[in-house]
Order: sequence, then structure tokens, then C-alpha cells
Amino acid sequence: MTATIGHFINGQLVTTTGRMQDVHNPATGESERSVLLASKQTVQQAIDSAQAAFPAWRNTPVLKRARVMFKFKQLLEENAEYIGQLIGQEHGKISHDAAGEIQRGIENVEFACGAPQLLKGEHSKNVGPNIDSWSEFQPLGVVTGITPFNFPAMVPLWMFPLAIVCGNTFVLKPSERAPSSTLFIAQLLKQAGLPDGVMNVVNGDKEAVDELLTNPTVKAVSFVGSTAIAEYIYTTANAAGKRCQALGGAKNHAIVMPDADMDNAVNQLLGAAFGSSGERCMALSVVVAVGEKAGDALVEKMQQAMSDLKVGAYSDATNDFGPLISCQHRDKVSGYLSSAEQQGAKIVVDGRGTKVKGYDNGFFIGATLIDGVTADMDSYKAEIFGPVLQVMRVDTMQQAMQLIDGHEYGNGTCIFTRDGEAARYFSDHIQVGMVGINVPLPVPVAYHSFGGWKRSLFGDLHAYGPDGVRFYTKRKTITQRWPSSGVREGATFAFPS
Repeated sequence: MTATIGHFINGQLVTTTGRMQDVHNPATGESERSVLLASKQTVQQAIDSAQAAFPAWRNTPVLKRARVMFKFKQLLEENAEYIGQLIGQEHGKISHDAAGEIQRGIENVEFACGAPQLLKGEHSKNVGPNIDSWSEFQPLGVVTGITPFNFPAMVPLWMFPLAIVCGNTFVLKPSERAPSSTLFIAQLLKQAGLPDGVMNVVNGDKEAVDELLTNPTVKAVSFVGSTAIAEYIYTTANAAGKRCQALGGAKNHAIVMPDADMDNAVNQLLGAAFGSSGERCMALSVVVAVGEKAGDALVEKMQQAMSDLKVGAYSDATNDFGPLISCQHRDKVSGYLSSAEQQGAKIVVDGRGTKVKGYDNGFFIGATLIDGVTADMDSYKAEIFGPVLQVMRVDTMQQAMQLIDGHEYGNGTCIFTRDGEAARYFSDHIQVGMVGINVPLPVPVAYHSFGGWKRSLFGDLHAYGPDGVRFYTKRKTITQRWPSSGVREGATFAFPS
């Protein structure tokens, strides 16, 4: 009998009747759990719980809110190995990769622990005769996060710790494909001392999402996922009068210059392209070699290095990466490889048909290298989201930058070079939100903010860091005057100055 995963509402695990969905172990291909899919009524119950908890939590001193986060951080560290196991069982991520995800999430909790400093307002005395003016940052109310399968711990930790420590209450809708780690983490928050109702988790599909997007009690929506869904989330939430940040898809390019340290570039590209099976919005899926000599050297060295890569189940830490999330996604990735071949590209290393001993029904694709890719190919235009690295060749750095700037996505990019002038020009002029110089995954640390440009982000504010504080608060400016006793002033009709 498979275990049933429910919801976390008002501090309690809740099971309901109704629709369910299988949760597969992608390494075995077997359904090991089932997840309940929330109805509109269940989502409303979670929203009502959050709304009821908001007044008391809003008025809780920020230092006490921060202390909950300090305790929460400790509990995350103590339970990191178990959380990693849950991620591995439902996403397929190798144990060392899951540990890195959890650590990055913990760093966002560390940032949230600084709430007393982050929420300090501004004060000006005597802006006029006996008049003082100041601003403060107040919470929005009930806010929500809708998060993807590929980072079931880290991406929620981008959102709810900061939202909660700013005084909001939260309803989280994690991916129904990998819900267990998120649900367990929510229970750790209660253990850390968070009052019931401040944090709620509802598992579900589009029915739950649409209720969160249109419910008038919800004041803001954070989302991470594909661009098509991000655009839908953004437009729907905005039409309902909500604040929204919706992070979408990516097609991240790396430029390899002729002067690059090729061995170092290859080693960096291996992890950036194939880590987590390429199921990262920051994965490097395209490498643009400047010059035929650089292209030939890159392909030769990549082909050699890829022969040592090991794919398998999450529990074996010697594996480099694991399976894809589902058989449907595996078939979709295979379809892009076939289309690239049909449209004239050369598959140098073919990961299709990869079998892992003892896991014959797993959703595996091995590391794949495609050469001779051009901008008109379907495999180049789309976000493949698999362990696939495509090689393009151009004559100049300017041509490489034109390729990147011409793509609809603008999430992340990097350049491998020893030339400081080239690196500086690249970082100054490329139309992408996150840029690496000899750093293949330029994911900002927790005290900066994460977000792309163009169709990789809908909304004005990036995720977590300083932008996260601004997203989850609203500025209020107060101007105050206490006239001297006994002084009566006449009416003034001119605009105050």
C-alpha cells in the first residue's frame, strides 16, 4: 500500500477525500506514494487559516519572528540528510546534489534571520517646523508561493522564510510531483515555534493554483516554473489585483573564447550542463565556441570527459546525476535530440537508451553532446530541461553575444576567457539578468537577488535577497506634527513646502 500525502493547514496534517495523483520514484519508475489534490474548498481553508493568523503574527515583534527563523535554520541542518532522501526519492537528485540544494535554501533562512535590520525604516527629523517624517515597511497579509519539482526544498525556501519574517502569513503550493520534502519542512517550522496558521501547504494542480491566483484574500504571488505558465500566473494574478513575481524558463549560453583555459572550461561545463540531469533553470544548455579551433578542441575534450560520467539512483553518491522526473519528460527530451539530428546537427555523444543496472524502468537519459547546432533548430529554441549540451560555432565574440541577445530567454549566461577587457565588455552589454565570468552557474548568494531578463521573469522585483524584502512588504510614509500648546494657526491653502 502506498503512503498518502495530504496538506498542512493551521499547524496540522490534513487529509481529504477527492482526487489523488501518483508520486513516482524516477529511478525505479514505480509509484511509491500518492498525493491528495486540493479542491477549491481545501485551498480556501488554508487561506482562511492564514488570514486568521495574520493580525497576531503581524504584531509579533520582528526580533521574535527572527528567533523562529534561527531555530528553523538549526532544525533544517539537523534534518538535512533526511530531507535529501525525500528529494532523491521523488526527484531523483543524487545525494550530494540534494545536499547542495538544501544548503542554498538554508542560506536564505540565514538572510531572513536578519529581519530586524532588513525592516528598519528611514527617519528624518524636522522636515518642517516641528514636523518629522519616516517610512516603514509593513507586511502585505496572506501571500502565496507556487514552486517547481526541480528544487522542492530550495525554491520554497527562497520564498516563505522571508515572507513570514516580514510579518506575512503564507500558503505554499509545491509541485505535486515532489511534495514530501516541502511538507516535512513546513512541520519543522511549527517545531521551531511558528504559530499555527502562519505557514500552510496545499498540494494540488491547476484547480488549487487558480484559486490562489483569484482569491481576494491573497495579496501576492511568487512563482517559479516554465515561461508559458509564468506568463499565465502573472497575467491572471495581475488581473485579480495582486502583486506578482513569476520566474520562467531559460536557455543559458556559455561563450568559450579562443584564449579560455579549455580544460577548466570543460570541467565547469560538465557540472553546469549535466548536474541534476539538466533540470535546472540555471543549467548551461548551449556553449558557443568562438572560432573553429576552439570549437574543435571543446568538442574533443567534452567527448573524452563525458565518457567518465556516471548516471544512476540518488542513494549512490558516486553517481554524477540521476533520472529525469517522468517518463513523459524523458520522451520529450529524446524527441528534441531526434529533431536536432533530423535538422542537421551531429549527436557526438548520445544519451538515449541509457540503462542503469537494477533500475531498468527508471527515467534515465545519459549525458548528450550535440555539435553543429544553429539558431533555427527546434532544440535550440526550446528549453530542453535535460542532460543535453548543444555546441554552436561562431567567428567572433560579437556574433556570440548577438545569439544570446536574440533569444527570448535572458536568465543566465557566462563567458570563459582570460581577457579582462572581453569579460568586462560582455558583462556590461549582454542582455541577461545573471552573468558569470568563468563561473558557469552564476546563482546569486542569498543576500543578493535572483532573476532573469526578457521572458525569463515577469514582474519588477527579483526573488529573495533585498528584492524579496521589498516584494513581501509595502512602504508606508508617515509625516507627524505636534504643534506647540496654546498656538492657534490659521488655515493654509497653498501646497505645503
